[in-house]
Amino acid sequence: MVLGGGNGGCAASHRFRKLAPNGRLAVVEPADQHYYQPGFTLIGGGLKKLSDCVKPMASVLHKENVWIKKRVAELQPKNNAVILEMVQFTDCEDLNDYSDGSEIKYDLLIVALGLETRFDMVEGLTEALKLPRICSIYEPNLAVKTFNELQAFEKGNAVFTMPNTPVKCSGAGQKICYLADEIFKKRGVRDDINLFYNTYLPDVFDVPKYAKPLNEIIKQKRIDLHLRRSLKKVNVIKKEAVFDLLDDKAKPTGATAVQKYDFLHVVPPCSPVKPIRECAQILNENGWLAADAATLQSTKFANIFGIGDCLGTPNKKTAAAAFSQLRALDTNIPAFLNGKPLTGRYNCYSSCPLIVSFNRVVLAEFTPDHPLETLPYDQGRPLYTAYLLKRYILPFMYWTVGLNGHWLGPAAMRKILHFGRGE
Repeated sequence: MVLGGGNGGCAASHRFRKLAPNGRLAVVEPADQHYYQPGFTLIGGGLKKLSDCVKPMASVLHKENVWIKKRVAELQPKNNAVILEMVQFTDCEDLNDYSDGSEIKYDLLIVALGLETRFDMVEGLTEALKLPRICSIYEPNLAVKTFNELQAFEKGNAVFTMPNTPVKCSGAGQKICYLADEIFKKRGVRDDINLFYNTYLPDVFDVPKYAKPLNEIIKQKRIDLHLRRSLKKVNVIKKEAVFDLLDDKAKPTGATAVQKYDFLHVVPPCSPVKPIRECAQILNENGWLAADAATLQSTKFANIFGIGDCLGTPNKKTAAAAFSQLRALDTNIPAFLNGKPLTGRYNCYSSCPLIVSFNRVVLAEFTPDHPLETLPYDQGRPLYTAYLLKRYILPFMYWTVGLNGHWLGPAAMRKILHFGRGE
């Protein structure tokens, strides 16, 4: 059974469908639509439309799998069971086959539930997002709103934030800030706008190789960078963003800073989804799915594996990470089912194509320890070729070879382009 129909869940359900008895595998996913979430930055920057980044869920799930179109209410790993809010069995062709019951048993579970964007964790933010000039690219309709607001904003303080929790794509907050600068320049209003980027990090990016060129870009764009702070509260009456000041472990010191805003873009804090965070039996010390960082097998229950944003592994949470995790699972899940050692290894690779203008991208690829670049040139420079990759090639790959489980990350390509050297 696969829990979740995001990129990790879709790819895994395609990849492993033949391992299930009679070629049947269940996917639990309540949504009608599947979004290409890496495209939300491009929507906010006016480089893509929402319609470019969405397809019906039925079109991306394999038609031979069983689609259980309901939310997960509870995990019961000791009983090898998943409790659903209400059960509606469908296959991907017929959406009218219903069945009663709320408990589904599994032999092997792949958890791909992603994470939850928690606007509610910032005081006043949920209601503030209903108002003009306050937005976020972290939801489809809000991404559209972001572009519309950037097109309408004329003067004042434009404030962008990045929280001190794990999030989807740790570079997204600064990417939309760079695109805002481009939009303001194109509209001829840049000199009337003060740009601020606030991050929980001690530098603009936490991989030094890429932080260096990004700091230069921030200087060139006249963006005021504030480090080690995380948004705590939005006061819409006073138009104030209140930040916790953070220590060197990204924890609040007790002190706060207040910043006036006229336009506010927020990257929301994120957490595991409710059924994961309420199942203490499967959590690590940080509250995420406890799994071996290399094999992606649960450290609590041997018949549970994880993929994607729900994992408590040290990689950054991106689509690129999930596809690379699939390579390890492609070895380890068949091995587990056959009682063999798990030899597949995930190196905690992730990638973040940092779009810095309408035609340049810094293509960051890295593990928690060092850069891990695929292309045979320095990816730390803002390049047009990387922009083409971000805007056109990666979305095409996502829909055509990513979701169907054929793309296992760039490791094989990297070895070819680097003549067999490297990871």
